[in-house]
Amino acid sequence: MHDHAPNGIRGASNQRLLAMSLALTATVMIVQIAGAVLTGSLALLADAAHMFTDSSALVIALIASVIAARPANDRHTYGFQRAEVFGALANAVILIVLCAWIVVEAVGRLVRADNAVVDGGLMLIVAAVGLVANGVSMYLLSAAQRRSINVRGAYLEVLGDLIGSAVVIVAAIVIALTGWMPADALASLVIAAMILPRAVVLLREVFEVLGERAPKDTDPALIRSHLLGTPGVVDAHDVHVWQLTRGAPVFTAHVVVAPYVMAEGRSGELLTRLQTCLADHFDVEHSTFQLEPAGHEDHDAHT
Repeated sequence: MHDHAPNGIRGASNQRLLAMSLALTATVMIVQIAGAVLTGSLALLADAAHMFTDSSALVIALIASVIAARPANDRHTYGFQRAEVFGALANAVILIVLCAWIVVEAVGRLVRADNAVVDGGLMLIVAAVGLVANGVSMYLLSAAQRRSINVRGAYLEVLGDLIGSAVVIVAAIVIALTGWMPADALASLVIAAMILPRAVVLLREVFEVLGERAPKDTDPALIRSHLLGTPGVVDAHDVHVWQLTRGAPVFTAHVVVAPYVMAEGRSGELLTRLQTCLADHFDVEHSTFQLEPAGHEDHDAHT
């Protein structure tokens, strides 16, 4: 018997938040591109490129969120929630490529001793606009990112933009006060150093989901212990727990029951108890149990 998770966790609220963040990010990206052209700042251009990547990532996340909300069908019996994971994978790859580009450009400028004049004052204003916009985007996504790996990918990228804008502000202040132009290229390298760890963390989480690892906050042994504590349960084996995406764990188990459970027609009552236990104690809302009489597990092993 199955207990399906509600669809609301991937619903319209996530899509609306992603769309609002996309509008903010795209607007700031245009401002930063213009600012990079006017000031000659590589750091602003790198931050603008990061914004462009984030805009693309948010589009991917928004599309994945719409796909994930589609209901299950005969060919996709678990629905389309895994689309969020593929969206997060695309985000991680984009971040890694962006990081490599920034490093090449910044190191090239430092090696060439390319001390092009950068307008520190205008650079500071543009970076401050980016800082404020990223702060608003982070606030919009902060709650939803705890429930969705897809929104979390977008959230992490906006967080990187926020820090990147702060770094650009510091470089702009240095240039405005001292005229030391290499601060611009160094700021670009700092932005790259912040991008890579975020990409690796997101990529690792994607691989954990695709590899069907148990969620970090889920202990299969503890779940089995809870099941064994349910009246009527004699044993539990073939216990499996994985997740379709962040916040959507799935659980299956074979449960050996006492003879009186089936003899007295109490299987339905026991299933309700088991599913309630998982939902209340472990936030597992999609669970499948196979109830077996004593001795049937030997048959399973033989099969």
